[in-house]
This record gives sequence, C-alpha cells and structure tokens, in this order.
Amino acid sequence: MRKSRNKLGQILLNENIITESELQKALEVQKKEGARLGEILVNLGLVSENDIVVALAKQLSIPYASYSKGLLKPVESQELSKLVPEEYARRHILLPISKHLNSLTVAFVDPLDLITIDNLKHMTGCEINPIIATKSDLERAINEFYGKEDLLKDAISDSYELEEFKLEEDQQVELSLDELISRAEEAPIIKLVDLLLIQAIRDRASDIHVEPFKQKINIRYRIDGVLYEIPPPASHLLPAIVSRIKILSSLDIAERRLPQDGAFFVKVEKKGIDIRVSTIPTIYGEKVVMRILDKSTTPLNLDDLGFEPHEIEKFRKAIKSPHGLILVTGPTGSGKTTTLYAGLNEIKSPRKNISTVEDPVEYRLEGINQVQIKPSIGLTFAATLRSFLRQDPDVMMVGEVRDLETAQICIRASLTGHLVFSSLHTNDATSAISRLIDIGIEPYLISSSLLLVAAQRLVRRLCPECKEAYETTPKLMSDFKITQELLYKPKGCDYCSHTGYRGRVAIYELIVIEDRMKELISRGAGLVEIKKVANELGRTSLLETGIKKAAQGITSIEEIFGMTVSVEDL
Repeated sequence: MRKSRNKLGQILLNENIITESELQKALEVQKKEGARLGEILVNLGLVSENDIVVALAKQLSIPYASYSKGLLKPVESQELSKLVPEEYARRHILLPISKHLNSLTVAFVDPLDLITIDNLKHMTGCEINPIIATKSDLERAINEFYGKEDLLKDAISDSYELEEFKLEEDQQVELSLDELISRAEEAPIIKLVDLLLIQAIRDRASDIHVEPFKQKINIRYRIDGVLYEIPPPASHLLPAIVSRIKILSSLDIAERRLPQDGAFFVKVEKKGIDIRVSTIPTIYGEKVVMRILDKSTTPLNLDDLGFEPHEIEKFRKAIKSPHGLILVTGPTGSGKTTTLYAGLNEIKSPRKNISTVEDPVEYRLEGINQVQIKPSIGLTFAATLRSFLRQDPDVMMVGEVRDLETAQICIRASLTGHLVFSSLHTNDATSAISRLIDIGIEPYLISSSLLLVAAQRLVRRLCPECKEAYETTPKLMSDFKITQELLYKPKGCDYCSHTGYRGRVAIYELIVIEDRMKELISRGAGLVEIKKVANELGRTSLLETGIKKAAQGITSIEEIFGMTVSVEDL
C-alpha cells in the first residue's frame, strides 16, 4: 500500500497538480492518521477529487467514470451484487460495473491499490479490469446499486402507515413515561432516526432540525450554511422520534416543559461522529436540533482555513507571542471555534500547558486540557478561569467572553504572562474594541493586553465540477477594483446536489494592535477613527477579502455580498 500511495504522489507531481512541499506535508499527515494519500490531499484543500482521478486516468491510461454521465451504472442482469458483496464494496469503496467472459470491470477510487485488486481477483475468479471514479461518485453509485439510496424515502413513506403510533390531539400530553419509552424503542422509529442521521452525515449536513407544527413535522438539514427541507415523516410520530433522540442523548424523556441539552456518539462508515442535541418546548411540541460534529471534515490546520498569505503571517506571529489576548469575532456558526482550535493546534507542544474552558467542548484535542462549563453547579467561565490561573498555565482559551467578570480575568491573565485566546460576537474586528469598552473594560487595559482581533465569516465554495465562468461587468470591476475579466457562478450538478456549491471557506479581517493603534485605544478614540487608522495600517475588510476569493474562482460574488453587506457599505 505504501508503494501505491507514493506512486500517486509522484503522478500528481508529474502533472504539476501539487508541489514537492505539499506532497511532503500530506505524507506527514498520513504518518499520523494512516488514511489514503488522496483523501488527505483533498481534505487539506490541495487538490480536488476530480484532479486526482483525471491525473490517474491519464497517467495509467484507464477510463474515468462519472456518475453524472451515467457511466457508473452496473449491468443488473449479470447479478454483480452476488459476485461482489455489498459489505466488501463499501469497505473498499469499489463497484462492479460489468462482466464479459472472464473479465470483470470494476470502478475504484484507488486503482493503484494492488492488494485489493488481487484479493478481488481471487474472490471473484475473474481478471479485474479497473476504471477510476471519485469517492463521492462511487459512494452514491454504491448506495443506489445495493438498494440503500431510497431507504430514508421508504422509511418516511412507511411512517404514514404506522397506525399504532397515532394519537388523538388531546392524548399527546397524557403519554406516560413507559409509553414514551416503548414507542421510542419500536423498530420503525429506531430505523427512521438512524436513517435521518446517516443521510445527514452523507449529505455533509452540520445540523438536523426536527420542528413540530400543526398537523405536520418539518425536517431540515443545514448543508454549507443553508437549510434544506427533506420529505417529512407522519406528524403523529413526533413524540416517538423526540423520545428516541432523548434516549440516545441521555435526556429526561418525561420532561417536555423545559429546554434540555445532551450528546451522543455514532460511528458511520468508519467515521466517529459527535452529535450535540438541544430541545426546546414549542406550542406544538418539542423542537430538536442535532449538531453534527465530524472531526474528519474540520480543518485544524491554519493553512486550510482560508487565510490570505499576508493574514496568516500576522496570525502566526500573534499566536507565538508569550503573552497577550487574541480575539476572534463573528456571528454564531461563523467558524470562530475552528480558528481558535487551529491556532492552539499550531502552538501546542509538550513544553506548554494549554487549557480551555468551553460551552460546549466541540472537539477533543490531544495534549490540551479541556473543561466543559456547568453553570448549574457553579462551574462558570469566570470560576474555571480563576482555577486555571492556579494550574501553572502557559496558554488559555475561553470559548466566549460573555460578561465583565470573564473579560476582566482574560485581561488580567494576558497582562500577567499568559497567552489568552477567546471569541466575541461582533460584526467586524474594530467593533471588538468598542464591545470590550461597553462591557466595562478600561481602554488602557485593552491597549496593554490586546494583540490581534480577527473577524470572520464562512462562505460557500463553488462546486469545482460545474462552476461556470462569465464576463465581469465594467461597473463591478470599477466599484470593487476587480482586475479579472472572468468570474465564476454556481450551476449545479450531481456532485454538489444541484446547489452549485460544495464545502465552505473562511474569509477574514485582521487588525494587529500596533503602537499607533494602542495609543488610539488608550485615549478612548471612537470607532470611526480606529477604523480609519486600521485601514491606513493595511486592514483588509471582510468584503475586500471575499472579493479576492471570488476573483480566484473559489466562491461567487453573490455569496460574498450575501455574507458581508450587513457589515460593509457596498
């Protein structure tokens, strides 16, 4: 296997798709994680799936099969599913396409995996004729061929026939605890909830919303920041579905009047997934939101987040300081915690004592002490921070500065020789300074402790398979200083589920608190003056950074405007 992976790297080098340094970086990650080299390169954002398969197909002179062009359709009359069992096909991500005499055509993600090809040859008794396809195309084709693609649709359709779960409207509040548990543990409910989770993970959803309304349930997946409805199950199943989710996340299923928070862990297709669960009572029943935390898809490397070269240099310099305060700002869901984690991941070492206090702890980071706050027992941000200061810390991360007491402890810690990371909810970087003043921090303390403020947003990446070029208008070029004559817009294909976008990338606005900025803050300068000086010192706004991403073909102008017009005047 090692030889095949190195061969893949050499092919990508030969095609000038990656550089030698990028290959070495991926190989280092491979030593730690043991995944396929191609997957690592894609996760690092160095190549697309399509880059890899096109290069391999060209170098190895083998066909490239695309799902959207109908080339991953096995010949069902040949009973290929008996020749290659479903479990084997899923484990190795391959699909038999056709059989002629003693030759079996099989689609692979990695046609250089000679061990799997040899095992398949012995298992089927056929000579293997390999073709290549992307992982996402193959997984979709495997689901379709082995009859898994429509399982969720079938389960939802069947839910309308489950007469034994139907209740009269006034009975819903009278279900006993035993009845709730019994209904939640019925096979159809277990299957339905499991399929909702599996489909959401396969669709790369970050959240699942289960919402009760009068005589209906809404089920929505948030994919790349946008909510999409899926066909809902029968409304009378709501108590059973909610109870099943509560059982999984160790919540009190008898309590339906108060909000609750919980969590559970699932393993889907060899990936460990943390699920955070939140419930709130509404007038039609309990609403549930499940946050899907898939660590394998979350970049914890600064190079993968979306920083521009000049931005990442400033950020790295700040996080390597011995003491001071670093703030990341933005609305909920803008990726602040991921940026903070990536910063901690960059500087962690056996020589540093790093502790975090969070609500909740979203990802487990090896080598870092992480604390989950529990206000109900007095374990607050402020109380935990005070304890941290007695634990000989070098670096501390506070999930969010929410009040004056927490802010004061962060400032005090940064002034007494500690490096402190935290986040604030402000629309841009300069507003973070005024927010600290508003909550009661003296300006001279801010100027003495603050090192850097980074504001960020997440914007959707254009699908690399179907994005379309168009000519930039003269007005757009003039108004926003765009020099490229061609920009890109979304189109939609099977690879991106016809949305035109796949994945997200961060855009940043950074302010380094240099001497001139410190002087302004100390004397209580207004926001307009601070922003003016920040511009003179080289600040690039979120809008300007986003336009650079659009000019590079990474995202669309419409996506940038949609994310930044609320904080910038167009």
